[in-house]
Amino acid sequence: MTDTESTGWNGGFNAFGDFAPGMVHYTDRVLFDEVWDRPGLSKRDRSLITVAALTAMGKAEQLNFHLDFARRNGLTEDEIKEAILQLAFYTGWPNGMSAMTVAKKIFATHGED
Repeated sequence: MTDTESTGWNGGFNAFGDFAPGMVHYTDRVLFDEVWDRPGLSKRDRSLITVAALTAMGKAEQLNFHLDFARRNGLTEDEIKEAILQLAFYTGWPNGMSAMTVAKKIFATHGED
């Protein structure tokens, strides 16, 4: 059985295929199979934390996935926008502006579910 057959998540495989099997394994099996499914926090809470961390670090490229994933995990667009606004004051205005720019693009592309 391959890594992608054992999990419902295959984003690592979709991104890297056979190019980086270690990255695929740790992304799909460890991060999304094990860490995201731990019982201590809901996926909604994990998404909010992840969006906050990525915004704080200025990782706009990763937000392209995680903002839509956060909506699928139960956060509303308004909650995400409020979180980014709050973060802008604590993590730097440029990081907040970058995150909000990504959010605007993602929400326009995918619409609210």
